[in-house]
Amino acid sequence: MTTAKPQPLTLGWIGTGRMGSVLAARLLEQGCDLTVYNRTRSKAEPLAKRGARIVDRPADLGDRDIVITSVAGSEDFAEVMTGGQGLLANGQRVPSLVIDTSTVSMDVSQAIREKAAALGSALLAAPVSGNPKVARAGKLSLAVSGPRPAFEQALPYLEMLGRTVTYVGEGEAARLVKICHNLILGVVTQILAETTVLAERGGIARSDYLEFINGSVMGSTFSRYKTPALVNLDFTPTFTGHLLRKDFELGLDAARGLNVPLPVAALTHQIVVSLIGNGLGDVDFAALLELEARAAQLELEPEGRQVSDGLEAG
Repeated sequence: MTTAKPQPLTLGWIGTGRMGSVLAARLLEQGCDLTVYNRTRSKAEPLAKRGARIVDRPADLGDRDIVITSVAGSEDFAEVMTGGQGLLANGQRVPSLVIDTSTVSMDVSQAIREKAAALGSALLAAPVSGNPKVARAGKLSLAVSGPRPAFEQALPYLEMLGRTVTYVGEGEAARLVKICHNLILGVVTQILAETTVLAERGGIARSDYLEFINGSVMGSTFSRYKTPALVNLDFTPTFTGHLLRKDFELGLDAARGLNVPLPVAALTHQIVVSLIGNGLGDVDFAALLELEARAAQLELEPEGRQVSDGLEAG
């Protein structure tokens, strides 16, 4: 006897910003039945051209099997979930599973998890590691926490979003994993900025220094895909200084609650605050390089060299 394949699930998507639009498009490329909501409807229109249906309220996604969210922060997540037109607001019809790919506070996530559970819906925290270009290349990583059966149900769709999917436990465990990840993100970028300026002050081209670093044991996927920005001073935002500050403050709050000293992260947080105070909060956080150069009284110029970001296919 042949076992029938399970029917594909219907999906909803909330948030079609820089990251959300790319991830939603990956689901459409896999033939998923997708309905989307975005606060500014025009930003969702490109997905409609690729087969998505657009609705006007998060609550309109209540008939979907799974709804995935990709929003800027905790307040946005609470609004689209439990605000006046939120997905969980009327309590009448809700999806069986909600997956949040954003970086939000554990307290907000827990409150929404409890609200969802009371309505018969499970919440998976599934924050992603990477920027939109990494997402387009299919190289995102996801940490996921929540009920294990819900994770198993969601896994085929999560695997459409990224290269690796790691289940890290129940509750808000994935939130803490992502916060720790973003602390590393800021600290590594700051030391890259410091050492790159030091090398340039000593007469070494940024591209040469970073080529060496990327080929050494200290090189990483992250250092490689930030290299073009550092070499050519292209600070088009993929993740802004404001967002990095938000995540550092989430991390420092978690550390206080768990009684863990974070001296390096605390210092880097102050540097990120200075980045914003110097008018660089709205560009990519790689502008930490510019902040460091200003402190060293070094005037940077784009090198105009084509360098790999390490994200090429294969």
